[in-house]
Amino acid sequence: MPRNQFQRMVFAFLTVLITVHAYVFYSLYVVNGSALCSATGASGVLSAIRQQGGVYMFGHFLPIWAVILIEFVCAYTLELTMGSPCSFRLACKVFDPRTTHPVLFECAIICATVGLMCPTMSFLAAWMYYPYYEGFHLLTLLANWLRLVCFNLPFAYFTQMFFIQPFVRTAFKFLFRRDLARRSAPAAEAA
Repeated sequence: MPRNQFQRMVFAFLTVLITVHAYVFYSLYVVNGSALCSATGASGVLSAIRQQGGVYMFGHFLPIWAVILIEFVCAYTLELTMGSPCSFRLACKVFDPRTTHPVLFECAIICATVGLMCPTMSFLAAWMYYPYYEGFHLLTLLANWLRLVCFNLPFAYFTQMFFIQPFVRTAFKFLFRRDLARRSAPAAEAA
């Protein structure tokens, strides 16, 4: 759908903006919510985070906004440099974009993006959220990475396929409606 670098950057920005917020919420509430509450004795996740002084990251407790900002910068950089270009190439190896139905080709791109970004971001998260107070052990890092991939991959696939990407594509079509109309006008005239 995006046709130039600026449009790719906007598309990636919208995708990552929604995805990072969804993952921070998922990680704090769904995956670690009960552990946070039981460790602090708080009745809610936000109370538990406030009580412990923030979210544990890089061996320190950081406010939620800092966690979102750090994850956003990492995810946006990865999406622009690796996720988008590589997922398009992977999808093109399986399907020809000229002859494949656009919905099927978009689904292939989404699957390839999730397959690349989920393990990569989970690996970064394994470093960011590593329990450094216990000392560093490579096997613990790898086990944490595998655990995060197991938690995140189903969530990533279903949210990207059925919620995030349809919303981002609709927002993108709205933002670039003039460009899309200009592109489709010559095609309509040729037919």
